[in-house]
Amino acid sequence: MNTVNIGSITVGGQHPIALIAGPCVIEGLERTLKIGRGIKEITDRLGIPYIFKASFDKANRSSYSSFRGPGLTEGLKIISQIKKELGVPVVSDIHCVTQISQAAEVLDILQIPAFLCRQTDLLYQAASTGRVVNVKKGQFLAPNDMQHVINKLREAGNENILLTERGASFGYNNLVTDMRSLTIMRSFGYPVVFDATHSVQLPGGAGSTSGGQREFVPTLTRAAVATGIDMLFMEVHDNPAEALSDGPNMMYLDQLEALLKDVQAIDNVVRKHK
Repeated sequence: MNTVNIGSITVGGQHPIALIAGPCVIEGLERTLKIGRGIKEITDRLGIPYIFKASFDKANRSSYSSFRGPGLTEGLKIISQIKKELGVPVVSDIHCVTQISQAAEVLDILQIPAFLCRQTDLLYQAASTGRVVNVKKGQFLAPNDMQHVINKLREAGNENILLTERGASFGYNNLVTDMRSLTIMRSFGYPVVFDATHSVQLPGGAGSTSGGQREFVPTLTRAAVATGIDMLFMEVHDNPAEALSDGPNMMYLDQLEALLKDVQAIDNVVRKHK
């Protein structure tokens, strides 16, 4: 198992589970920083390694009129301020090769959205920066197909690879998580991440927006940690009802600490058998 360094955090192998978390999209500096600060206070109390996440652009919204975020330049400026304020590594999505060089100046992890996981040029150019690259498995891919994604990244000479499970399409407007995929992808030798909140998303399930079933986040999270994952990905908000993107599947900030205590307890058992 390769380990991956993200700032001062090491993931993979026998290292404790780490958390990627934050709001779905940047909602201005003040609100986004408030959420990040709240998460960091929790992870500091529990001793969980923390990476902040927020998207500067949600390029795959259901509706053309949906809120997408502040965009590349302003979004990276906000993420840079949050990175400095919280003192943690940061991650955001990239959608095209023209964003890569600017994003790599700020981001510790370049994240490839699930719908773009087969885009060869995007993968190769992201890997060429030397930054950690986190690829979300497409809802349309079998876990074994992620070996081809790894090969594309390795062609650029980059071994700093993370693979994320976020559910597979199951009929219309529904996703299902096959827990076997986490074990299969981890067998490729790179750290695996479970996206607990997008896995309960109902894509397009609310008409012009996506729905979600956040009540199942704790269940899927505990199950995924029990498989031996290396990182947990969660979108978190202080009031998901007010969120500008993905509110129905986001975790309430005030419910996060209790779930993370369960995560730690399960992870401590699982790591003895990894």
